[in-house]
Amino acid sequence: MPDALIVGGSGVIGRAIALRLAAAGWQVRVTGRTRLPAELNTAGVSFIATDRADMRRELAAGVDLLVDCACYTADHARALVELAAEAGSTVLLSSKAVYIDAAGNHANSEVEPRFDGPLHESAPTMPPGDIDYNSRAGYGANKVAAEQVSLDSGLPITVLRPSRVHGVGNRRPREWVFVKRILDGRRSVLLRRRGGGIVHTTAAANIAALVETVAHQPGTRVLNIADPDTPTALDISRTVARHLAHDWTEILLDDHPLGNTPWDSTRPVTLDTAAATALGYQPVGDYATTVAAQLDWLTFAARSGDTSGTPPTDDPYFRQFFDYPAEDEFLAGR
Repeated sequence: MPDALIVGGSGVIGRAIALRLAAAGWQVRVTGRTRLPAELNTAGVSFIATDRADMRRELAAGVDLLVDCACYTADHARALVELAAEAGSTVLLSSKAVYIDAAGNHANSEVEPRFDGPLHESAPTMPPGDIDYNSRAGYGANKVAAEQVSLDSGLPITVLRPSRVHGVGNRRPREWVFVKRILDGRRSVLLRRRGGGIVHTTAAANIAALVETVAHQPGTRVLNIADPDTPTALDISRTVARHLAHDWTEILLDDHPLGNTPWDSTRPVTLDTAAATALGYQPVGDYATTVAAQLDWLTFAARSGDTSGTPPTDDPYFRQFFDYPAEDEFLAGR
């Protein structure tokens, strides 16, 4: 029985990987500082309440697959490299936030990046950095630094770059901007740029499928990972409404302060996933198919009062999407 150790395995990506591997017959252990999600317990996944510094003893006998879902800095990557020497194959989760356009703008820039087409793994990235990785400027720069440390080791470490991840257990479930609106009984949805914005989505389940693929083909490489389709903000709003059997009026605005969503973009931001496909990776499904489980999870949590499954009401990220008084004033004046 092959075995896997997943660092930070209780989050949205880690749990999807753990569930897929366990279903395929792997012996799976996950580490973290919070308790194991119930579905992982049911699947027979083992939980290790430990941090990165105590990981070496867990790898004393080696491991077939090591996955790091919590590698954010060069220091984290240096610790990972030490552990990867005891693994048959290693995966580091990075992000599409590392990419920059011709002007040096990136996903977290004050100025929106303008990419000319789907991003290949060879596209330019931010310079490596070590400022606070929780900051807008520091997140991508630290991820680049972590990637470089890992790849320069020469060990069979695969770096994965997802975009706009969705799945059960997501701490920032972007689809909440539509789910909450439906649960609040809103009869209209306002969409700026006529809902045409595209920022590629990535199902945690599709990440898990690629992890299983590279586990059997160790190598030193970078791979983009995203859903096989590229839904617009309008497509996403319709997917959510259809899944929750909700009817509303679509108000398609031009460049307006109201109606912004997490998928707004002047130009599409998409990932080229041909390299992953060339390895034999097959996605679990498209966006609408794979997002369904997250939508069910969110609605159940909201209706049952489970605050661990829904964003807090004072979350500044989501607050910007729910200015109902301004929307009502706009709609009254139409």
